[in-house]
Amino acid sequence: MDTPLSTIAVVGLGTMGSGIADVLARAGREVIGIDISDTAAAQAVAALEASTARAVARERITEEERQDVLARFRTFSDLQAAAEADLVIEVVPESYEAKQEVFRALDGIVRPDAILATGTNALSVTRLAADSAHPERVLGLHFFAPVQAMKLVEVVSSVLTDPRAVDAVTRLAQDLGKEPVAVGDRAGFIADGLLFGYLNQAAAMYEAKYASREDIDAAMKLGCGLPMGPLALLDLVGVDTARTVLEAMYAASHDRLHAPAPILKQLSEAGLTGRKAGRGFYTYAAPGSGEVVPDALTPLDSADAGGGREIRSVGVAGSGTMASGIAEVFAKAGYAVVLAARSQEKADTAKARIAKSLARSVDKGRMTAEARDTTLALITPAGSLDAFAEVDLAVEAVAEDLAVKQELFGRLDKICKPGAVLATTTSSLPVIACARATSRPQDVIGMHFFNPAPAMKLVEIVRTVLTADDVHATVREVTTKIRKHPVDCGDRAGFIVNALLFPYLNNAVKMVQEHYATLDDIDAAMKLGGGYPMGPFELLDVVGLDVSLAIEQVLHREFRDPGLAPAPLLEHLVAAGCLGRKTGRGFREYARR
Repeated sequence: MDTPLSTIAVVGLGTMGSGIADVLARAGREVIGIDISDTAAAQAVAALEASTARAVARERITEEERQDVLARFRTFSDLQAAAEADLVIEVVPESYEAKQEVFRALDGIVRPDAILATGTNALSVTRLAADSAHPERVLGLHFFAPVQAMKLVEVVSSVLTDPRAVDAVTRLAQDLGKEPVAVGDRAGFIADGLLFGYLNQAAAMYEAKYASREDIDAAMKLGCGLPMGPLALLDLVGVDTARTVLEAMYAASHDRLHAPAPILKQLSEAGLTGRKAGRGFYTYAAPGSGEVVPDALTPLDSADAGGGREIRSVGVAGSGTMASGIAEVFAKAGYAVVLAARSQEKADTAKARIAKSLARSVDKGRMTAEARDTTLALITPAGSLDAFAEVDLAVEAVAEDLAVKQELFGRLDKICKPGAVLATTTSSLPVIACARATSRPQDVIGMHFFNPAPAMKLVEIVRTVLTADDVHATVREVTTKIRKHPVDCGDRAGFIVNALLFPYLNNAVKMVQEHYATLDDIDAAMKLGGGYPMGPFELLDVVGLDVSLAIEQVLHREFRDPGLAPAPLLEHLVAAGCLGRKTGRGFREYARR
């Protein structure tokens, strides 16, 4: 185990195995590719030829270097070819039977000092090791697809693993330009342990017909900055693979959030396993293609549907960051905006904040000074809601307190003209409770902007069971006119984004609470393995631990699922006044400004 890992066998030359072989050969290792399918072996060779040809075309390597890489990759159909390997990485299908068969066979083939690694992303490494004649040399080496691009490698130890084996594969991962994270043997490890619970909830949300597949995916991409929506990602991973991972996670945790959504079983058993089959949650141009093509579920273009009310002027209630951001967005789109606060001074301060924001846009070349002046001229600050008497759309952006919002909607009901649309920007409170505070609940709708409103493209449009069709059509049309992306959802806690985001954040806190992984390792795993712009603890500290706790409490009360109960560690930090960046300390400490 102390010898350099210069010759490495990869067993299973599917997409993942081919990717691993690619990075190993490019890093100067002798690679023995093994697959019982001659077709799979040929495709792996072709993939390496194509990727290295692109590298030559982009002048990253020379043709001579390319030929050296190709010469280092040899393929075989018999496991006996692994006899000379220092390390064997198996990447066969996610099944104990398949993997155990490989490990038992390798026991009689490889040298006693060779290391055996499983590429599983969900199965128990300990169970696989226990079936080996030398369990101390078995560990997990979990790469992420596409292997060439993704930096994370999870190095998984069982209680039986020799630390020298861990050190050897950790050095190898570093030599490959990867960032290894050491984890213990638990279903899903870090990245998939957090990711697949989130994917499962998205599948369940779609199955319940709460929102369309397109709106769920757009919401998570635009609202959280993710590279892919959850349903598109399930199709990429493989619906059957996701189901297998979740089954393993549920067997270990008995957490209902990990119990595979029934739709995953239905799609898997119908052979609709995602991109590889040409159809999963979406339909693709061909098996293996990433090109989505229209099908019976593809929504019709409703951009010109019409049927809404005419909106010429907008009232924004509030004086905080969100209120001023929303006012800026409407004014930029050419709407006359009344910005009302509890006093004229607060309203003037909010408009001054908008002026600074627009000045930054001018300095960065994003808008002209003339456009800035035109936008500012459209905003009228007011010290009272009475200024909303003639607005066509009133948007409240006051404190996230139901009593405060209900009182405000009661006043809007008396002040706003008949036919005016009344919208709340709440992120978690029931829209219907605001609507029932008025005599015209049919005119009330949710219009959830994301912070900062000028930059974030998503708006969740939340209609209640009483919202009129023309009010819904109006708000969709207005949202498009202000250059935001509307997604439709019903009036339930968390809507789309927060209902999927905060259970994921809560589960990350539980991982730390249970001493499974560190803050830094979890943040690194989700950024490098999941493509998240921020790790969960970075995000929690930015959002505010008190805000996060409040949202998680709302979700828990609404759905009454034990798995949604806020992690005690989060509750303790909030009780201690450690609320994140705004207090200088949350999960991490920050320099005081």
